[in-house]
Amino acid sequence: MTEPLAITYAAPDAEALAQATGRIALLVETEGRMSPAARKVDQLTRKAVSRLVASPAWEKAKPGEATLLAFPAGLAAEGLVVVKAPRKPTATEARAIGAALAKARGTGPLTVVATGFTLPEELAMALTLRAYDFVDHKTAPRDPTGPVTMVVDDPDAVRARLGPFDAVASGVFFTRDLVNEPANVLTTTEFAQRLEGLRDLGVEVEVLEEADLERLGMRLLLAVGQGSESPSKVVVMQWNGGGDEKPFAFVGKGVVFDTGGISIKPAGGMEDMTMDMGGAGVVAGVMRTLALRKARANVVGLVGLVENMPSGNATRPGDVVASMKGDTVEIINTDAEGRLVLADVLWYAQDRFQPTGIVNLATLTGAIIVALGHENAGVFSNDDALADALVAAAKAEGEGAWRMPMGDAYDQKLKSRIADMMNVGGRDGGSITAAQFLKRFIKDGTPWCHIDIAGVASVKSDTTLAPKGATGWGVMALNRLIADRYEAKG
Repeated sequence: MTEPLAITYAAPDAEALAQATGRIALLVETEGRMSPAARKVDQLTRKAVSRLVASPAWEKAKPGEATLLAFPAGLAAEGLVVVKAPRKPTATEARAIGAALAKARGTGPLTVVATGFTLPEELAMALTLRAYDFVDHKTAPRDPTGPVTMVVDDPDAVRARLGPFDAVASGVFFTRDLVNEPANVLTTTEFAQRLEGLRDLGVEVEVLEEADLERLGMRLLLAVGQGSESPSKVVVMQWNGGGDEKPFAFVGKGVVFDTGGISIKPAGGMEDMTMDMGGAGVVAGVMRTLALRKARANVVGLVGLVENMPSGNATRPGDVVASMKGDTVEIINTDAEGRLVLADVLWYAQDRFQPTGIVNLATLTGAIIVALGHENAGVFSNDDALADALVAAAKAEGEGAWRMPMGDAYDQKLKSRIADMMNVGGRDGGSITAAQFLKRFIKDGTPWCHIDIAGVASVKSDTTLAPKGATGWGVMALNRLIADRYEAKG
């Protein structure tokens, strides 16, 4: 697993700052005010920082923007990074500053002078998240990156507050690594083995093999994977950090590669379908985070792991398959496979655990990208309170999420002539009819949200907190959802 950046924390020391190598970063308030430590650096550089702050360039700079002063006089450092910082930053602003520092850190050591800054832990987490780099399959020698030191007013107090932030970063990195892996590496078997590693953190992990799934009647899930040599699996992860209450459940789509099956996708862009297990990746990352921070809640994560391939044994368009619930599905399009995987796992989760609520995640439809682009995940729900809490948690963490409509009129599009339902309802409203399909496998009285993360799980350009590729979207939001709504307090 890609290890998060290790940051050390130190009290202000003028001599140490003068001798620090690599780059030094200063946080200077919008109006030009500096902390005592920053003023000392300014003095060492013969007022280079003051001159920058008095310049038109500083006036034009946006909050969070970094300016590099190369080879500053009076310092051993080869660069001085000056960041324009609001006097009382919000968490979002603090994270933007941390992300800017990650991009400006260079390859040598970085010393961040954050004395007087009110949210150093938010800055540190953002710096860590933005420093992520997936290099497992690159063979060229790489320049080693230097250590990061944050100079803060009370190092011990900052370290004490950082535990939950470190847990979140580790969960996000776990998710990103899973989503970034190629399908010949992250097979269904390898995926399950990596999840079994969560046992070391106190998570109970159970792997259901194909014989178990046959016995349980998960025929929809098995139908998706039957054209592949990789065995289909369901992995159940339980974190029991609460009392005797029923758990909250997360369910993830884990299609490790999606060719579309017999309804095969076009060749162009098919290589991106290594990320079609993004929902399962998020569930895995959330479970890791909850375990690392010892969450006082009972949470179960379930993921359906399959590979959707065309072969002589693959499911055909027009086949009728019975679900674990007992309903029959006419499979019109084998490329609408994620909802088939989720249907059986959702039903199993409710049957076995009677959860207090369910959130499922999936890179489910291209239609949600058409609707919301790459800025927001689509949220569908049968419960306003749960949906509102989820959207609020996503907003608080800076992860875009938008509530989408549902309704009986959309449901009519799934009617089948020969079975209880079809697995697709046409192009119009495609993400909504997919949600309507899933809703049929939610029992009455169970609060449920479906999150379509097709547009946000992996992106083609950098985001604030991630380089291009896997984002880890959802780990922070769902961890906050549990902390705010389902975790014991005190």
